[in-house]
Amino acid sequence: MSRGIAVAPEDEAGWMGQAVVDAGGRVVSLDVAEALIWYGAPADLQVALKLAPHLRWIQLPSAGVESYLPLIRDGTSVWTAAKGVYAEPCAEHALGLAIAGFRHLDAGARWKTWRRGPAKTLFDAHVTIVGAGGISQEVVQLLRPFRATVTVVRQRPGSMPGVMTTVLFSRLLEALGDADLVVLAAPLTQETEGMIAERQLRAMKHDAWLVNVARGKLINADDLVRALQERWIGGAGLDVTDPEPLPDGHPLWQLDNCIITSHTANPPNLERELFRFRIVENVTRFLNGQPLIGVVDPVMGY
Repeated sequence: MSRGIAVAPEDEAGWMGQAVVDAGGRVVSLDVAEALIWYGAPADLQVALKLAPHLRWIQLPSAGVESYLPLIRDGTSVWTAAKGVYAEPCAEHALGLAIAGFRHLDAGARWKTWRRGPAKTLFDAHVTIVGAGGISQEVVQLLRPFRATVTVVRQRPGSMPGVMTTVLFSRLLEALGDADLVVLAAPLTQETEGMIAERQLRAMKHDAWLVNVARGKLINADDLVRALQERWIGGAGLDVTDPEPLPDGHPLWQLDNCIITSHTANPPNLERELFRFRIVENVTRFLNGQPLIGVVDPVMGY
């Protein structure tokens, strides 16, 4: 008989259970399950884990796992994140924010009179991407028709296809200096929290745009507000913010050089189907004793 796999929370159990069955698995209750497919809030997972003493593997629904780290580091189970699952829509969104910023589409849509002004182009642009995961890799692919010169800032040494230069985080300031576009696609860890602050923003070109489709806390929000108000940089396209949700009346809402989308780089209507593919793939691997995709390193935090 196949290994038992639980799905939770209950209100999401139907489609997740079907994904498990489609992969050849057997859906069981938490108390006897060897694996858990989770699609709920981090706070609720702690309760579920207390009901599941036999778990060997837990699949999380998000690519970032900072909210789950206390649980991950407290146990012996293998944890997998949705690394790469949402890379394509997030990369697409990043380029959409960049082009909208370069061409002032957001501000232009609100103008009430005919206006023409300078703009930037992605063609032959210098692009710096912070992070070397799935979103970064997809952004690189999408940039290919634009003949962009791409630099990737990453945690560990290594080359990437289509990337002119890769540098370590210790050289972030250098990588920001000549960038027309900076895309943040890094995980949120103790090392990356607040990595874009006054010093980094002042290192950027006065007409460069900063796009964040990763986590809001990668940027010092107060410093970003000043940078935009005082025009240290050209603008920012933010799908994530700190705090999140961004409160009504926050200064970022008032700026004509800031485009904000409400954490929709991975649209809710696409998220479930994309995660379903990962469930089927990893359940199949689990049942066959193969390596799982997206295993979390509890030390690195992603």
